[in-house]
Amino acid sequence: MLIELKIRIQQATPACKKAGNTNVRTRSVAWLLMLMLISAATSLASAAEGERGLPQQAVEIARPLGFPITNSMVVTWIVAAGLIVFARVATRGMKQVPDGAQNFLEWLVEGLYDFLGGMIGPQLVKRTFWFFATTFIFILSANWFGLIPGAGTIGWGHRTPNGFRIDEPFFRGANADLNLTLAMSLVFFGCWFVWALQEVGPVGFLKELFAPKGETSGALKLIMVVVFLAAGCLEIISILFRPVSLSFRLYGNVFAGENMLEAMSTLVPGLGWLLPIPFYFMELLVGLVQALVFMLLTAVFTLLSCQHEEESASAANATET
Repeated sequence: MLIELKIRIQQATPACKKAGNTNVRTRSVAWLLMLMLISAATSLASAAEGERGLPQQAVEIARPLGFPITNSMVVTWIVAAGLIVFARVATRGMKQVPDGAQNFLEWLVEGLYDFLGGMIGPQLVKRTFWFFATTFIFILSANWFGLIPGAGTIGWGHRTPNGFRIDEPFFRGANADLNLTLAMSLVFFGCWFVWALQEVGPVGFLKELFAPKGETSGALKLIMVVVFLAAGCLEIISILFRPVSLSFRLYGNVFAGENMLEAMSTLVPGLGWLLPIPFYFMELLVGLVQALVFMLLTAVFTLLSCQHEEESASAANATET
């Protein structure tokens, strides 16, 4: 009996050790999660007390002749002026064999043109490329300009026990202002409407929205007319909400990224210069992705409205074969 009990104890010992190690790991993870929650709660409490973080609205920094100028408008003008100057310098002395700025600009424009042409077609890209390429380059440049050291950290402020706090920064990410993102979305909405009328005409535009698709007859055709009429009404509501979704998507991502960098810089006193560094690289990628998403969504919306019925049928047949 003693020998049998000893054998059973020896067999159970590794399992107990394994269970003990698992319990230790579980407790460690639980403690780590608890510490993270406490740290997050402390950060939120300190942010609520000290009103830290970026304000949702851009800060007005000047009002010449009664015209309000915000810090996001300043960044918008700087980015636009920089792009104009770069384009003028790159195209001043055009060469057969490009180099330097001309080579980079031609590579960028040609790459975007081929990419959009393969997605929306060669005919539509000739009409719309100027808008899609401009918005992509501008959004990307504005997103990356907001990551330059000094943006959001230079301005008027006051001293606190934890250091100098900026109240009115001179620079703010251009796309962290809902006014700019909504303006770009509304400009696209107007261009989209004009392109759709130019491509399919007023009658084709209405048919694309409300006319039944496919070949039906009899009572089924009447049912399809009612169904597609209701679907057209829903499509109009979707079209009206597209500028809102486009503007809030871009604004929300950029604004959240800048708030995250602000939180990382004030999370641990003395390490405000170190903690945000990994997140800067992530924001570089986010800035590129958001510019690409805005361009792709606007291009897809345009394609869906400007695509002829014959092209859709041929594309469907090609997919089936």
